[in-house]
Amino acid sequence: MVPSPYQEARDELFQQIMQCGVIGCHPEDQKEWFDATMVYLQDRYPELKAPEFAELRTLGERFAQPAKRQEPASV
Repeated sequence: MVPSPYQEARDELFQQIMQCGVIGCHPEDQKEWFDATMVYLQDRYPELKAPEFAELRTLGERFAQPAKRQEPASV
């Protein structure tokens, strides 16, 4: 099955996040990176609409957060 443009854009965004070292960056650096990357993705996927790009950014920002450590349960 051929992925939709949205799925391709999402996968490309996640790959870029992993390759560019955005995970755990300073929030201001992360914002700047996402601003530039979303412009790039809008150029690559002109068939997507603004709400889809907003959703992609939200997904990407969540993906770029460092893993949360679970606290051991108190006994």
